[in-house]
Amino acid sequence: MHLNNRRSREDRPVLAICYDFDKTLSPDNMQAQGYLQAINYENQNEFWAQTNEMACSHEMDSTLAWMYLMLTGARGKEIFRRDMLESYGSRVELYDGVKDWFGRMRRYGEERGITVEHYIISSGLREMIEGTEVAGEFEKIYASSFYYDETGVAVWPAQVVNFTSKTQFLFRISKGVLDINDDAVNDYFPADQMRIPFRNMVYIGDSDTDIPCMKLVNSYGGHSIGVYDPKTGSKDRVHKMIRENRIRYFAPADYTEGSELDRLLQMILDKTAAAEKLEETYYSKLREGAQ
Repeated sequence: MHLNNRRSREDRPVLAICYDFDKTLSPDNMQAQGYLQAINYENQNEFWAQTNEMACSHEMDSTLAWMYLMLTGARGKEIFRRDMLESYGSRVELYDGVKDWFGRMRRYGEERGITVEHYIISSGLREMIEGTEVAGEFEKIYASSFYYDETGVAVWPAQVVNFTSKTQFLFRISKGVLDINDDAVNDYFPADQMRIPFRNMVYIGDSDTDIPCMKLVNSYGGHSIGVYDPKTGSKDRVHKMIRENRIRYFAPADYTEGSELDRLLQMILDKTAAAEKLEETYYSKLREGAQ
């Protein structure tokens, strides 16, 4: 058991911004930006149709189904290696402004006495996300992944993340218990010892697969944001999510400085700075009264 990835509550408040990846930070599914074409799926709809058919026919988790098809599709075409997947990840397109977004949010928070941390919680493939040029911006990337043999070839799923299992990672982030095998995530933490209270969490996603995380963050006073493709301008999904109280806000997936999303996060950081001063005053008085 590796316990070196536990983090304790600091003196200053921390805001965690958690992101889905596909169609949240990138305009399309990561597999469809080079990999599927390499294994002879010119139309990604065919791949996802086969995924759904396999999942339904075998009562199989859909994430396991597409991982299986990725693995078997590579037979006779290319070796299914970690470095190959990272190479395809390096070709994944990102929405405008994503490259500069993370540092800008950290600087804005720093000016207000808040530490801003970024996390990925995605059903996509971790190895491909790790190949993107923004991989180093995240405190932790929670995503599906493969187990590799001693030669670096993928042989079996190591981690499967689906829409319901995503929520466990929010609890890990909140408690500072980041290792996926650390069962201290089930330990009791007093409210004033939670490293990142849910009220200081932002979840940004684009679709129904993000709803469990969005709903959880909402229910504890955090901030859930739905994003949509600024090129198509289609708001059907985000309108549905806000009607059903899944999200608090929505905006185009435009991460450039001065964008609607940029201003929204600044407002959340401003509110967090003020609210955390009140929370600290409350707990200080509570501790005094308990003496």
